[in-house]
Amino acid sequence: MRATRSGDGNLININTEGFIMSDLTRSAAWQALQTHQATIGKQTLREMFRSDPARFDKFSLRLDGLLLDYSKNLVTAETLDLLLKLARQARLEEWVARMYDGEKINGSEGRAVLHTALRAPRGSRITVDGRDVVPDVHRVLDQMRRFSDGVRDGSLRGHTGKPFRDVVNIGIGGSALGPLMVSEALKPYGSAQLAVHFVSNVDATDLAETTKRLDPETTLFIVSSKTFTTQETLANARSARAWLVDRLKSEEAVASHFAAISTNFGATSQFGIAPDNVFEFWDWVGGRYSVWSSIGLPVALYIGMDNFEQFLAGAHAMDRHFREAPLERNLPAIMGMLGIWYADFFGAASNAILPYDQYLQYFPAYLQQLEMESNGKRVNREGQEVDYATQMVVWGEPGTDGQHSFYQLIHQGTRLIPADFLAPVISHNPMGEHHAMLLANCFAQTEALMLGKTGGEARAELAAQGLGGEALEALLPYKVFPGNRPTNTLLFERLDPRTLGMLVALYEHKVFVQGVVLDINSFDQWGVELGKQLAGKLLPELQGKQPLSSHDASTNGLIKHYLAVSGK
Repeated sequence: MRATRSGDGNLININTEGFIMSDLTRSAAWQALQTHQATIGKQTLREMFRSDPARFDKFSLRLDGLLLDYSKNLVTAETLDLLLKLARQARLEEWVARMYDGEKINGSEGRAVLHTALRAPRGSRITVDGRDVVPDVHRVLDQMRRFSDGVRDGSLRGHTGKPFRDVVNIGIGGSALGPLMVSEALKPYGSAQLAVHFVSNVDATDLAETTKRLDPETTLFIVSSKTFTTQETLANARSARAWLVDRLKSEEAVASHFAAISTNFGATSQFGIAPDNVFEFWDWVGGRYSVWSSIGLPVALYIGMDNFEQFLAGAHAMDRHFREAPLERNLPAIMGMLGIWYADFFGAASNAILPYDQYLQYFPAYLQQLEMESNGKRVNREGQEVDYATQMVVWGEPGTDGQHSFYQLIHQGTRLIPADFLAPVISHNPMGEHHAMLLANCFAQTEALMLGKTGGEARAELAAQGLGGEALEALLPYKVFPGNRPTNTLLFERLDPRTLGMLVALYEHKVFVQGVVLDINSFDQWGVELGKQLAGKLLPELQGKQPLSSHDASTNGLIKHYLAVSGK
């Protein structure tokens, strides 16, 4: 890095590639963290725990039965102080207040960001453009309660008078993944008389395999599309409608077998959906933040509205904590800044999410969308290309399955991969020693990632097994684990609706923290659009309705091959 003078005489920094450094990377707080990382990089977690027996107490936080242990991170008290100085430099607390107050902080779309309003208690006041939105939120929640209670108690029935036994949610992105994740996570609270299914892929196999096992007389479809124009969702919805009408021999059946989550009442009416079965939501609700809204209707149907409201209450508890707790004791702030620490100062490219609870099997996938769609950006709020890492790749699977596949990479691979471990203290399914074994593995993995195994320890272990000489020396390198792999552990008493609400809101706010500090808009998703636009141009060509236009050689070749093989 070298220094030069700008046109106005101010000193600016230029990195070795010749790019002018951003205000963020040449700020005092950022530079201090870079200097500090050089020191921390020489220390090990083993040494940190050895020198400070109280480390767990210093680097763990509790909130309403939720424990965050972040002591197995490459941080000291000085690290946290420097990270929080970076957060304050970005005016994080001010941005938090602006979000909660309904300001239009989604600058590129001119929208407020108020998923927090969706879980605000009745009687709260949150305004957008001078209008208190909380009464609207609770009006829709009351509508959800009437509808879900009616379906669950059998007073709302299908066209032939039979009660509903299956609910099929048709959506994509946040309109599918959120309700799917929550329904699976809260399966112990689900109805024994009502099954929920999720169709999101435009691949006909998704819908075909789902409807194969359904009785049309007892099936309710929910079409989730804010504009009721989403291509994939509408294709699936129309095919589902045709399936229902064909089997029940009645167009009138659509009115009692379909509901919609949409703001386009004209389109839902034209589709044949009864007005009482259309549930509103608002442009200040982003898709990946929408499970708290009417998008959560399949969840409410499955677990009941009382449990759905507990899910909202857990999120609201985390909302209050995020807004009120000082940054030093703030769970989302700490987790968000730790992510920036590894992505931008250690060069970590991915973050593993490792739930030790089978009910959370879709939680990593849910966080993939939440985090990567929110912060996978290359320009800042001013539209300038950034010169720092923004979002790590998020991935993972439930333990203990992952231990027999990709954990090898985390333990002995060449890349640093910070990981979050999540586990309940109490299982919904106590069975012999299963849960103790599960938690033993969870705790052992974080300990192993932290400690590793030195060459001396590996040598002693092999010698104790009777190995020696050249055979020992040949095997020794494979038995060494570098350790010093950072982890967070989130422990909670039991995975119930309130706890799940807290967990999801925790990660939502973590995303917000990182977006603010990295000066990016976490609430738009323009990167989703380009592929959709090109698909719209390609579709008529694949259907043989338009002649092949000029594409690149590869795309032209693929289209021609498809047309030749399919006989279009």
